Amino acid sequence: MRKTGKYCSTKTFGANLGLSCAFRQWKAESHCRFVHGYALEIKLIFSADELDVRNWVVDFGGLKSLKTMFENTFDHKLIVAEDDPLLVAFHHLHNMGACDLVVVPAGGCEKFAEMVYEVTAQWLKDAGYGERCWLLSAEVREHGANSAIYLGDKS
Repeated sequence: MRKTGKYCSTKTFGANLGLSCAFRQWKAESHCRFVHGYALEIKLIFSADELDVRNWVVDFGGLKSLKTMFENTFDHKLIVAEDDPLLVAFHHLHNMGACDLVVVPAGGCEKFAEMVYEVTAQWLKDAGYGERCWLLSAEVREHGANSAIYLGDKS
């Protein structure tokens, strides 16, 4: 069962951060099957029933390592699904220095939101937040009109 705590706070890593990546939806019948890119925006919603000693849900100043993880995954990367039939060609471009390739289980905004959620939820555990604070959702926005949200579970 999904649970919202008494408090929620949001952190947005805006498109101005430079999470500019290219990807394709190779299974799409539309123009999305071609390599295209966006300056992604990530919005995280944290939740807690109790605030910490500083009266915070999460310490935004402590998110630098999480931001670095997002940059390593999305910043000026070509993101390709592991089942893309052109994966060998993309590896060749990477080996020639034409792109910085990141291979993921599946591509697209919805799967990026799930990836961001999983990385952030693990980061919270590793950062020592324990059960007090959890990630409620992760949203990845391609542009003003398109985004996807992954909702996590908190029992």
